[in-house]
Amino acid sequence: MPIPALFQGRIALPVIAAPMFLVSGPDLVVETCKAGVVGSFPALNQRSTEGYGEWLAEIRERTGNAAAPFGVNLIVHRSNARLDADLAETVRQRVPFVITSLGAVSEVVEAIHGYGGLVFHDVINLRHAQKAAEAGVDGLIAVAAGAGGHAGTYNPFAFVQEIRQFYQGTIILSGAMSTGAHVVAARAAGADFAYLGTRFIATTESRAPEDYKQMILAATAKDIVYTNAISGVNGNFLSASLEAAGLDPANLPEFNRELHLGSSEKRAWKNIWSAGQGVGAIQDVPSTAELVARLRREYAEAVARLNAGFAA
Repeated sequence: MPIPALFQGRIALPVIAAPMFLVSGPDLVVETCKAGVVGSFPALNQRSTEGYGEWLAEIRERTGNAAAPFGVNLIVHRSNARLDADLAETVRQRVPFVITSLGAVSEVVEAIHGYGGLVFHDVINLRHAQKAAEAGVDGLIAVAAGAGGHAGTYNPFAFVQEIRQFYQGTIILSGAMSTGAHVVAARAAGADFAYLGTRFIATTESRAPEDYKQMILAATAKDIVYTNAISGVNGNFLSASLEAAGLDPANLPEFNRELHLGSSEKRAWKNIWSAGQGVGAIQDVPSTAELVARLRREYAEAVARLNAGFAA
């Protein structure tokens, strides 16, 4: 599947900086887009639909038409009381693309398509991927094992291959990617974009607290805990943040109540920090522009290394 027309000629690297709860904001999105990588943020990172609309207007004004497109994440779940209002604001401001999570709803897809926008949907298994494809989404974000946030358990190579057998739209691969070489691997496996989240937490424009960034620098893959104890949905979290919250990472309780996107969820994520298994490759906190320049160099070096090392 070719890169969608929306992105052609406007990106320097096939990367989407993932929308991260409480972490992504206008500064990170703007600097990501200006550097030639697709930026995004969750609508719920703003306290109100009015504030969300203000962020959209600010990002559009600061990025202009030459930068990479930006997108937003909408939680499509009945517990999100703001969905209708946020969707209406998204349509009003004609956001270039929307990432939907926790439900693929054809009415949402139709609303975005109504003004020419694209819809990409998070999936963690084949059943979710098939349902999203039936809802008419333009791209599937394959959230594989090791991804930060609400992650799946599938091997990325197996997951992309199974999706590609029935889906010809855009595939975005998520899971433990932190370098330009990882982006090359995602493309080689059959994905159109790589989806990087954790690597962008440790940037100067990230809204993450400094302690969060330093915890990422100190962590390796063994320090990531996969659990549903935080929100009721399985995700990857930094064990040190679990310990700081008074929890034993080796003996976390089962979480039985239904997912809730209200104040309790926000408090949990504010104090217990998520990260993917790619933390071991993160050694510094550069500016977003510096990070993207490095990813571009690493991408080119990996392609050259592959071309030099094997002749078909």
